[in-house]
Amino acid sequence: MVRLLLICSGFLFILPLFGQKYSNEFLSIGIGARAQGMGNAMVAGVDDVTAGVWNPAGLARIPRENGLQLGAMHTEWFAGVGKNDYLAVMLPLKNANTRLALSLIRFGIDQIPNTLSLYEDDGTVNFDNVSEFSSADYAFLVSYAGQRGADKNAFYYGGNVKVIHRKIGPFATAWGFGIDLGIQYQRGKWQFGAMAKDITTTFNAWSFNFTDAEKEVLEITNNEVPINSVEITKPQLILGASYTFQINKVSLRPELNAVMTTDGQRNTLLSADPISIDPNFGIEGGYNNFLFLRMGVNQFQQETDFAGEEFFSVRPSLGVGLKISTLRIDYAFSDVGDSQNRFSNIISLILDIKPRKK
Repeated sequence: MVRLLLICSGFLFILPLFGQKYSNEFLSIGIGARAQGMGNAMVAGVDDVTAGVWNPAGLARIPRENGLQLGAMHTEWFAGVGKNDYLAVMLPLKNANTRLALSLIRFGIDQIPNTLSLYEDDGTVNFDNVSEFSSADYAFLVSYAGQRGADKNAFYYGGNVKVIHRKIGPFATAWGFGIDLGIQYQRGKWQFGAMAKDITTTFNAWSFNFTDAEKEVLEITNNEVPINSVEITKPQLILGASYTFQINKVSLRPELNAVMTTDGQRNTLLSADPISIDPNFGIEGGYNNFLFLRMGVNQFQQETDFAGEEFFSVRPSLGVGLKISTLRIDYAFSDVGDSQNRFSNIISLILDIKPRKK
């Protein structure tokens, strides 16, 4: 019995991943400390390389004279258990109003113990046989964006082609493919945005590779042996509006987004079947385009305490940013909305590499 418990302990980290209610949720966490500081309310106002994830139309708002733009982020969630990394590059194309961006996202849990080889053939315990593996999700996005009209009365459009790769140690792998479309419209100081994610419905095709001994362990513990299957990510629609106030050197930009999911009833502020709506709100204050302060709220959920009383919980966030020449450094303090309020520090960088003047 002790041997069986030790062998099964490694699978405690694996089996919940096979029964996910929502697919590719790692892409909903969000990237970039600027966005995290504003409660992920970015679909209307995003205007940097991170637009490849939030709304590809925003790539066309990057001034051509900024040249090539690089973006990077690292953060750790759930008290350091999950690691989230992001790298991206934006390239201005020959046409002055078009942009191309490449983005890579990784969310992984590393150093998961695998105790399947804990015992030798003679039944003795050998802890040297305990190995580790990682469970990681990857997304690679190719984004294209363009512009129509003048800057103060402009229409921006863009799209993503994304490839999803998910890997759980040597046990399982999945490949997926999806398409996103986004638009932005600028009318004076107003910005409006819409992002249609996974418009073709993204399919992840899972392939499992368990040995006969591992399958036997699953059967003994009354767990189903996973078989090759397909996981579906249904479309989402995100709508947003933003307005910029400018008083001398001080700017203020609030933004409100509505995230509409189509995969059935979720625990959101407006919950229904099949469409649920979750609002995101953020505000960004700036001084002389140098110092930025941000705050936001999102993930409104109804919970029940020990006394049986219902209440709404939210995910709050704070952030600050500095722009020094062609480098922008952003920091945010936020959590992923779990019940234990484990906050994380998010740091991201954006660098413009301007072309040499002729």
